[in-house]
Amino acid sequence: MTTPPLAPPFVGQPPPPLPQAQAARDVNTASLCRIGQETVQDIVLRTMEIFQLLRNMQLPNGVTYNPNTHQDRLGKLQEHLRMLSVLFKKLKLVFDKCNENCAGLDPIPPEKLRQKNQQLKQVMDQLRNLIWEINSMLAVKS
Repeated sequence: MTTPPLAPPFVGQPPPPLPQAQAARDVNTASLCRIGQETVQDIVLRTMEIFQLLRNMQLPNGVTYNPNTHQDRLGKLQEHLRMLSVLFKKLKLVFDKCNENCAGLDPIPPEKLRQKNQQLKQVMDQLRNLIWEINSMLAVKS
């Protein structure tokens, strides 16, 4: 008698829930900031679409007025405004969560940042000079 082959794990089944520590690691402040950035980009895109709809919408002043077209554009405008409201609520949630995650952190004093930036600039300058010298030596060999 042969046994039926085993199905690969999770085929047709939802994946097992993540442990609490893994879920917390996946949603860190950096990923929240990325989500916030994407949300802001969506807000800008939706706003541009709203202005495009408003530009193309004719006012119902009796001149070449088509009620069906006007109602269609009005429906699209209302949908964009509703989505814009949802995106702003999402952005507010992300903002609040980021503030909550960063509440216990001590801000870095500006002088310490200036010192680090100066050190990084020196390292970049040294690397740039080293690369320039290597390229010069390679050019002489050719």
